[in-house]
Amino acid sequence: MKSHNILFSLAATILIAGMCSSIAQPAPATPAASNSDDPAALWKRDYGASHEARMQWWREARFGMFIHWGVYSVPAGTYHGEQSKHIGEWIMRDFNIPVAEYAGYTKQFDPEKFDANAWVKFAKDAGMKYIVITAKHHDGFAMFHTHTDGYNIYDATPWKHDPIKELSEACRKAGLKFGVYYSQAQDWHHSGGAAAKRNAEKNIDADNHWDPAQQGSMDDYIDKVAVPQVKELLSNYGPISVLWWDTPVGMTPERVAKFLPLLKLQPALITNNRLDSKHSTGDNETPEQKIPATGIPGKDWETCMTMNSTWGYKSFDDNWKSTEMLLHNLIDIASKGGNYLLNVGPTSEGVIPQPSVERLKEIGAWMKVNGEAIYGTTASPFTNQLSWGRCTKRVTKNGATLFLHVFNWPSDGKLVVPALEGKIQSAKLLASGQKLPISVGANGELVLSLPEMAPDKISTTIKMEIKGPIQSK
Repeated sequence: MKSHNILFSLAATILIAGMCSSIAQPAPATPAASNSDDPAALWKRDYGASHEARMQWWREARFGMFIHWGVYSVPAGTYHGEQSKHIGEWIMRDFNIPVAEYAGYTKQFDPEKFDANAWVKFAKDAGMKYIVITAKHHDGFAMFHTHTDGYNIYDATPWKHDPIKELSEACRKAGLKFGVYYSQAQDWHHSGGAAAKRNAEKNIDADNHWDPAQQGSMDDYIDKVAVPQVKELLSNYGPISVLWWDTPVGMTPERVAKFLPLLKLQPALITNNRLDSKHSTGDNETPEQKIPATGIPGKDWETCMTMNSTWGYKSFDDNWKSTEMLLHNLIDIASKGGNYLLNVGPTSEGVIPQPSVERLKEIGAWMKVNGEAIYGTTASPFTNQLSWGRCTKRVTKNGATLFLHVFNWPSDGKLVVPALEGKIQSAKLLASGQKLPISVGANGELVLSLPEMAPDKISTTIKMEIKGPIQSK
């Protein structure tokens, strides 16, 4: 991840076939694009028409798991006895660790406790519908068996495994969508890779390098490392449903244009908006560590967020968010029409930290009862935020189903719901099916009579059927 809040139109039949196939298709011939073409125009021309169809499963899913795992889990946030005050996966840049020295951590990276099926089960039991894992982060270390060079988990560590392939297969068996994160620009290991502006006093050139081994042509890096590795991922690890770019440092239109044709290797692929520096390509917006106050109307968007303070594992980061906060975040995001990509940072042994596991189990218990109120829902019809909680909706043939998520149980037993144009048909507790009496207030607001005690201390869901228009008055 970055440290700050820093696609070839196809016929519908081909797209549907691509969604069902687990074998990557060869990239079709595509019109030659001038290097001066705007990335946004290229994207719209080649992938705009298929956007709606490709996004259908993603909009239904609403909840996914992000996994930040790499060689940075070996130092686990500590360098020469000093604890990092920043996120774990940035330790190489934060301490300006020389390329050769950092590469030495690979000899200690031996995740014998890794179990792809167990990780996928954690996600599925939590109610998550897709997984996105770091195939290569900014440190340049490939977490798959790339053939571009030997700097990868299969060739450079004692552990002769390909976790990206194992996770891809585990997701396919479990019915979860699988995605990969790939840092296309920043690469602190390979010569010519980009670097972010940090620790300027220790840089040796205008490109923010701190080690001569990093210096070189970025265009050569793109041609010899990044593009070939993305081609490998999209050719050999299918089906890949999501490709998550990050930090487009130095990504000129010419460099962006080298990646776009590769996306045809997976016709159903969804990509985010971080390939180019203007965030003008891709299928969805990516607010990081925050939830937009009113969502992002008219856009597909996904909030990615940590469970504690870091993405990559830090042994001493105990700043864990409560299950209540995580669930409220999920509900809040769904009520604004977005997806929630919640992160775990495994250890160098291949273990997801126990606090993460505990929270995933608790979220899963809630989702088992209330998932209907999250999956496939869209944004609340109410323009103002509800003082007692949130609302998600599902449009039906004759109106809509509204799901009222009550965080703050009213002490007087009366839940006031803003007036709607449609006619309320029924209201009941989702968990038990208990029907709730309904009355109409002086200003047309709906008043639901509730039990004295909240059935769920974190969030109780009320299912309300509406006939006719669902706009708030």
